[in-house]
Amino acid sequence: MPVVEADLTVAKADEVLEGYGLERNSLIHVLQDVQNEFDYLPREAIRRVSERLELPLAEVLRVATFYAAFSLEPQGRHLISVCMGTACHVRGAPRILDSIARTLGLEEGERNTADMKFTVKSVRCLGCCGLAPVITVGDDTHGLLKPGQIPEILKKYD
Repeated sequence: MPVVEADLTVAKADEVLEGYGLERNSLIHVLQDVQNEFDYLPREAIRRVSERLELPLAEVLRVATFYAAFSLEPQGRHLISVCMGTACHVRGAPRILDSIARTLGLEEGERNTADMKFTVKSVRCLGCCGLAPVITVGDDTHGLLKPGQIPEILKKYD
C-alpha cells in the first residue's frame, strides 16, 4: 500500500481511536487496528494515537517497536516470513532466504519488492520446527522446503 497522506492518516486514526473510547489501556488494540487500515503504522498515526490517548510518544513507539507484528514501514501486499530458528537454520533457511531474494529480484538489505507485492522478513521462530525449513506467506505455511521450490510457491501469490 502506498504511503498515505497525513490528513487521511490522522482521520483514519481518529476513527479507530473513537471505537475504543480513548482508553489508554487499549493502545495495543488501537495500533493493531491502525496497522490493519494501512498495512503499517504511519508516523502521523502514531503521533495521533499518542496525543489522543495522552501517552508519551516514546511509550507508543516502545510498544510499536517491541512487538514483531507491528511495522513502521510500508509493507507489500504479501508478507513472507522466513524462519531462522535453530531447526530451520541448520536445515537450510539461509538458502531459502537467498532463493526468495533472487526470485523477487531483491538487492542486499531490501525488504520490499518495487511493485510492493511482497515484503520479506526473517523471524526468530514460526513454531513449526518439524517442518523446517519453513516460511509463511500471509496466513499460508510452507514447510520442508528446498530452494528450487520457491519460484513456484511465490507464483501462486502473483
